[in-house]
Amino acid sequence: MSCQANKQKKPFMKNTSESKNKTLNLRGMIVGLAVAVGFLHPDATATQAPVALGSDATFAVLAATTVTTIPATTVNGDLGVSPGNTVTGSPIVNGTMHLGDAAAAQAQFDLTTAYNDAAGRTVGAIAVAGNLGGQTLAPGLYKSATSLAISSGDLTLDAQGDANAVFIFQMGSTLITTVGRQVILSGGAQAANVYWQVGSSATIGGSSVFKGTIMADQSITMNTGAKLDGRALARTGAVALDANTITIPNIVTASVILVSAALVTGPYTDATGQSVNLAAKTITVPLSASTQFYRIRAGTALTLTSITISGGNVVITYN
Repeated sequence: MSCQANKQKKPFMKNTSESKNKTLNLRGMIVGLAVAVGFLHPDATATQAPVALGSDATFAVLAATTVTTIPATTVNGDLGVSPGNTVTGSPIVNGTMHLGDAAAAQAQFDLTTAYNDAAGRTVGAIAVAGNLGGQTLAPGLYKSATSLAISSGDLTLDAQGDANAVFIFQMGSTLITTVGRQVILSGGAQAANVYWQVGSSATIGGSSVFKGTIMADQSITMNTGAKLDGRALARTGAVALDANTITIPNIVTASVILVSAALVTGPYTDATGQSVNLAAKTITVPLSASTQFYRIRAGTALTLTSITISGGNVVITYN
């Protein structure tokens, strides 16, 4: 069972009729104000909270030393390298390249935090070993002291109707899939809620279709034509790509949701017409004709940095 715990101090936005006709910078109104954030909390029945990725949420690929690519590789999200600063092979990056800069360094810092979070989970752990191929698994925490593989068949992750269900796989050493193997999501399962904490290195077989965020302590290799709906994040080594497509899960954008109400006490519902820009970390929503109070619902804590009203829209910036 999932539950939510909203953290809130007081309303941080109020619209008036005057604000319809001009742009207002409301930075001063949000200093010290908290965002109401929805969380999933682990309990004794193995329900897991999502792993907080921090700035890694926008990165499809992150390496420590280098990213090597063979042409026709497409990265739909940011690509970063730190402390190294090299990329070879000219990948198509539909995001921002961060090579040895502050953003890449922060992403590596956040990756270590996320990796340790996933590796440190113990409540409700289910022991697994060897080949997961051909199995159907329910949400939960799965732990192997050694390696895991998907080789004899495809792996199905069944959320059992809960779109917020979280799957976490811990392994002491390698993660390997063989050629053409798939991770199949069913029952409402979302790639954004699947995490692979790999104790050494991950190898995704050619033409495989993989789902979830791979957090490898060392390196990640994606063989020819493999596709990843998730992230390839390597802490200390390289990421090697070969005619792959890596895409940040669509649910990441949807998981940052603006909710609104006419009264501070609610009820709050998803704000109509909102648009989330994950890369820019902004939410844009049409200005309401009535007084509105806003909260952000997300899988991890967020901090508001500004709220403006411009061109008939409310624009909220967060990090």
